[in-house]
Amino acid sequence: MKPLFEVKPVDREFYAKRLRDWLPDKIIDIHTHVWLDRFKDKRGNEPVRSVTWPARVAKDCSIEDLVETYRVMFPDKAVTPLIFGNVFAERDDRAGNNRYVAESAVKANCPALICSHPEWPAEELEARIAQGKFVGAKSYLTLAPTYLPEKEIRIYDYFPHAHLDVLNRRGWILMLHIPRDGRLRDPVNLAQLLEIEARYPRLRVVIAHVGRAYCPEDVGNAFKVLSKTRNMCFDISANTNALVFRQLIEAVGPKRILFGSDLVIARMRMRRICERGNYVNIVPAGLYGDVSGDKHMREVSGIEADKLSFFMFEIINAFRRAAEETGLTRSDVEDVFFNNAGRMLRGARGGAKYRTVQEPKEKATAKCGRKT
Repeated sequence: MKPLFEVKPVDREFYAKRLRDWLPDKIIDIHTHVWLDRFKDKRGNEPVRSVTWPARVAKDCSIEDLVETYRVMFPDKAVTPLIFGNVFAERDDRAGNNRYVAESAVKANCPALICSHPEWPAEELEARIAQGKFVGAKSYLTLAPTYLPEKEIRIYDYFPHAHLDVLNRRGWILMLHIPRDGRLRDPVNLAQLLEIEARYPRLRVVIAHVGRAYCPEDVGNAFKVLSKTRNMCFDISANTNALVFRQLIEAVGPKRILFGSDLVIARMRMRRICERGNYVNIVPAGLYGDVSGDKHMREVSGIEADKLSFFMFEIINAFRRAAEETGLTRSDVEDVFFNNAGRMLRGARGGAKYRTVQEPKEKATAKCGRKT
């Protein structure tokens, strides 16, 4: 059977020299997507409200593919993901995707979030989460009312207060991808994050991607403002900026930081740079189609391309550098990569525990998934 994706000597060397011994033996990935291609609407005539480059990595990611990815990338670690679906457009089959995620969570014995829609009545959200045995919700700015320009979308436009009330009352998880061009530094975002913190004290909030602060210019005074919070957590998914990670550690400490990858896009072969506040993914020429019109993508060839490894490894390595610069201990690293998420998931599920979906190589039973 053809491998799901290629692993090169550069990948094995990167992992062995920089990550393997530094990582704990058990890992929880708090931010992963599971969906099938058939759930996506193919008409493509809706307004674009998000970047498009992630869709170039794979057309979908089944639960089998996810398990195989962990087996290949972390052969000597035990990994448990928090899974949820993917929504590209308003007309995507969210119901089908949510059913598949719920079924996958049972199959792999891992926790899951529902992809919610802001138009659902509060009682419908609560019933859907309970019925599917989800531990919380994630929604998307793409589901905000269509009359709103992308630049004017606020958190409450896709996570209304009625939904936050339900999640807070039940102590469930809110996976929050914040909107707006200003990203983490945006004053509207900051004001609403502080309001959510004060108004919903039982809500288990995860700010995805460190608030989309992929470059230092995305930060502003955000960490000074958010250092006053006590409950919200931050995942490091799809972020490779060691300077941002260092500021995050200094602002909130290691107990409120969670490892996340954003698989399936973390399989991308790349490294990231920042240019005048814009992040750019450096990728091998031809590997991801025509990227000439995407300001977040740039191709390289030859020796430079041969040195590129996985997005996943770049994320972890950037955090490793920040952890060493700020003096995090081995125990702190274990908190970020396992303990913090474990406590959150047990709390959201009333104490229930999960086994890992991918054991180290000597215990592994996962089979190769479908090709993407």
